[in-house]
Order: sequence, then structure tokens, then C-alpha cells
Amino acid sequence: MNETITPVSGWNVGLPEERPAPTDGQWQRLRRTVERHTPVLAFYGALKLIGFVSFMWLLDSAGNYRTKNPRFGGGAHPWDVLATWDGWWYQQIAVHGYHPELIRIPGATGMITLEGNSAAFFPLYPALIRLTSELTGLGSYGAGLLVSVLASFAAALGIYAVAAQLLDSRAGLAAAGLWAVWPGSGVEWAVYSDSLFVALAAWACHAVLTRRWLTAGLLTCAAGLNRPTAAALIAAVAVAALFALRDRRDGIVRPLAAMVMAPLGLLAYLGWVGHRMGDYGGYFKLQSGAWAHKWDYGKQTLDVLTSIPVGKTSYLFAWPFADLISACVVLLGFALLPLLLRLRPPAVLIVYTVLTVALVLGSQQIFSNVSRYLLPLFPLFLPLAAALRRLSLAHLFMLLGTAALASGSYAGYALFELGVP
Repeated sequence: MNETITPVSGWNVGLPEERPAPTDGQWQRLRRTVERHTPVLAFYGALKLIGFVSFMWLLDSAGNYRTKNPRFGGGAHPWDVLATWDGWWYQQIAVHGYHPELIRIPGATGMITLEGNSAAFFPLYPALIRLTSELTGLGSYGAGLLVSVLASFAAALGIYAVAAQLLDSRAGLAAAGLWAVWPGSGVEWAVYSDSLFVALAAWACHAVLTRRWLTAGLLTCAAGLNRPTAAALIAAVAVAALFALRDRRDGIVRPLAAMVMAPLGLLAYLGWVGHRMGDYGGYFKLQSGAWAHKWDYGKQTLDVLTSIPVGKTSYLFAWPFADLISACVVLLGFALLPLLLRLRPPAVLIVYTVLTVALVLGSQQIFSNVSRYLLPLFPLFLPLAAALRRLSLAHLFMLLGTAALASGSYAGYALFELGVP
């Protein structure tokens, strides 16, 4: 007896699910998206590749890395340098996990009184290294580099999206190009978390600009699991949400949800570290006691900025050439900030920029790192991008290409070999 199985309406038990074929409109939107973003990715990638090759050539020709400790700017090959300094710590976390402790160095009485450990480094980037390693079979070095490179392209697109939203697509392209050559950009293609943070920050700001509050809250929460300076982004999203609530533009629930979600990542990690250490201020004690990083109201920054112009190197943690570059970056930031304010950008960009500057320059730290710590200040690209958009594409590439060639020194070699990134 032949039986015909008729599925119960609405259930389709045992039958493969039928998915609707993409409509012509969906294909057209996808094609337009690809056409819009491909030039940005190609432009950024070409500039970044020029800078990266220049960096590798300088490393190989100087050869100093061959005599250095593999943890501190050394290695058997030029590219090994990309996984030194903080990169070593991120790989250790990805492979071995965390060991939050406050262990005193016997007899230590100076600034460094605690042994450094992995808890100083936030978890999102090493977690992605581990996940990528398991999915691809790459080691921690290859996985970390892959995550950073992909994140750098995502950051370029996010910066483009913000600039295009506020200015136009040509300005967006220029802003993405500036991201490739900015001082400190040598860490974009290295085993460092900076590219991931900028990608999250740029897209979080874009989500605020386009009033996608839940996306903004989620991305900011993720940024808080990546770097402590996400505090500036959290505050920026909160201020923008408050303005939205005041103006009754997007209801109450979504802006309020963004405000609640934004700080959860940062608070969760700081709370977990404190719990494991038995001291809820443990993260900050570790930063101060093991790395001499602490809030000092800008005292060290002022000391460096008043010492470098007169040739003094008696300030804390002096690395003269790298410090000079960082000082120039600080002055450039001060010059660009009024120009940014003149453009009257949305509050989220103003708060994020000003607080990031305050957090970085108000802290005692290795000053040669400042060019890297200020790398997330992509809103400062906007005044330059507004001027550069007047150039033809060929002239824009020639100008930024020259900067990219030089960036092998000022953004890469100076950071990894002539300073402490």
C-alpha cells in the first residue's frame, strides 16, 4: 500500500527547510555594498602594505633585533618582532590563561614593587587568538597576527563609515588612509590589541550616529573587554544616550539599554580580576606596582614635554627618539582638536576624543607608548580628511603613500626597536 506523507501544516517534520532565494533587490544591495567598500579596503591595504614592507626592511637592514631578547624586540627573523613586548603576554594568555596575583618583589622599594602578570592585559583579544588558533590550526603568533590584520581592515571601514556619514565618501577614504599611516600604526599589523579596539570604537560611534543603540551598547561592552581606555567610549555612548533621552528621539528603552550595556565588559573584567586577587582595586595596584602606570594628573607628561625641547632626558623612562615622536603626536593632537570642534561633530565623538586624550596624558607611563595610546583618536582624522578630499585619488595616494613609506620608521621601527610599545 502506497502512502503519501503529508507534513503537518507549519511543521515540515523531517523535510529540509526551504530558504527563500535572494531577491534581485538583495543582490543589488550586496553588490552596492561590495562596490562601496572594496576601494576603501584596497586603499587602506595598499598603504598599510607599503608601511609594513618599509618596517620589515628597516628591521632587517639595521639588524638590532638579532641581539635582543626574543621577548623584548628581538627574534630570529624581522617579523618575530611583531610578537614581542605585549605580544608575548597576549600569546601566553591565549595558550595558558590568566594568573591574577599581587606578588611583592622581595626587598623592592622603588616604583616597581610587584611582579608583573597576565591580569594587566584584557581578555577579548587573547580569547580571539585562541579561538582563531583552534579553528585554523595556526599557532598563537599566526592567529594573533590574523586577528589584528582583519581587525585593522574592519577599523578602516568603521573610520570610513564615520567620516562618510559626517562629510562624504572621499573624506571617508582619506580618513581610512590616515589610519594606515598615523603615528603608532606599526601595531596595527602586530600581535597587539589596538586594531581590534579601534574597530570596536569606530563602529560603536557609527552605531550611535545612525541611532542603532543596542549595537552601540554591545560594541562598547566588547571594547571594555579589550582595553581599559574603553572608559572614554563608555562615557561617550552614555552622553549621547542621555541627549537622545532628553530629545525624545528614539524612545526610552533603546538608549537606556545602551547605557546599561556599555560598561558591563569593563566592569566585569575589573571585578573578576579583583575577586581573583582578593582585592577589588587589584588591577590598578598591579598596573602601578608592576608597570609604574598610574594616574598622576599629567605630571609626567608635562615633565617630558618641557624636557624634550631643551634636550633633557632626565625624565622617567626616557627613550629619546621614540619620545620625540610621541611629543609631536601630542602637539598634533592639540592642534587638530580645535579644528575638530570647529566641524561641530556629534557629542559622542567629542566626548570620546577629549576623554581619551585626558586618560592617556593624565597618566604616568612609558612616554614612548603615547603615540600608540593615542592611535584610537580617529575623530581627529576628520579635519584632515575634510581638507584632503579636495585632492584627486592619484594625488591622495601619492601623498599618503609617501607618509606610509616613512611610517616604517616613525610608526614601526621607532616604536618596537627605539622605544617600548
